[in-house]
Amino acid sequence: MTRRLATTLLTSVVLSPAAPLPMLTISSPEASVSFDLRGGSLVDFHLTGSTVNPFTWVQNVEPKEEPLRGHFVCLDRWGAPSEAEIARGVPYHGEAPRVLWKATGSRTMTAALPIANLGIEREMTLSGATLAVRERVTNRNPTGRVYNMVQHPTIAPPFLDEQTFIDANAGLGFAQATPNQTPQLFPKAHTSDLRHLTSDPLPNVVSYIIEGPTGWVTAASPSSGLVLAYLWKTSEYPWLNLWRDVAKGRPIARGLEFGSTGLHQPYPELLRRGRMLDRPLFSYLDAGESVERSYSVSLSRLPAGTKRIAHVQSVGPRIDLKFD
Repeated sequence: MTRRLATTLLTSVVLSPAAPLPMLTISSPEASVSFDLRGGSLVDFHLTGSTVNPFTWVQNVEPKEEPLRGHFVCLDRWGAPSEAEIARGVPYHGEAPRVLWKATGSRTMTAALPIANLGIEREMTLSGATLAVRERVTNRNPTGRVYNMVQHPTIAPPFLDEQTFIDANAGLGFAQATPNQTPQLFPKAHTSDLRHLTSDPLPNVVSYIIEGPTGWVTAASPSSGLVLAYLWKTSEYPWLNLWRDVAKGRPIARGLEFGSTGLHQPYPELLRRGRMLDRPLFSYLDAGESVERSYSVSLSRLPAGTKRIAHVQSVGPRIDLKFD
């Protein structure tokens, strides 16, 4: 009975994949962004006069499942539930990217997570080609609870190809498949350079800590002549998790995931470890408590011949990049 009830509760708020995509779109003279209300994902970001959109990725799933898309938020967890939670209908990466969000205004949207009993409110402001996002999570339970919140931007072709390169102000990190090995400095992971992806996706997921007060990650596409940049407070999102995938020997997805955890495991393992690289692996919300987190993302022209993004900072409401 418990398993059947929980599963029904979740699927009752998930739209059929065959349904039309309900969108919330915000535009400026310089750019346009669109959020898919099925999962609240940022699925389109393009400059005025351009058709190139970094967020074309759609998860390949069974026909009856709701796929993950573009940039979504993982809430109340990052990665897999425990076996007991799976049996009770808790989805991978939590409910936030699986439920129907509601547009409450021209720049605001909300969602309710029925199993986790969390609420999330999102406010977006587009200044030129920089999108500022502020999200507020509320614990509606009568007791406190642990949770995680990870932003999951995923870039895909045609923006992503063999020439696309990643830069970040990340520090030490480890591969998820071997978390107990000696940490390495970004962009190294074993013998791989995670700035680039060609035909070998291994190591598949590598997590790094951020040392400074702000974290940033960029994806530059020389083929498209564009660069995507994210900026956030390290106190809110202390981890950067890089995911890579290929198909038929070519890049098909790169996850630029920043969040409150850096270990891709169910909560029993996170609670057992507590911290890694002196960073927390989970957050806590007391009964009725709310917490806000924010980030900014920009899309801009990539100067010809750029080899590296050296620095990212905020200048007023916009993101400013230093190129090398």
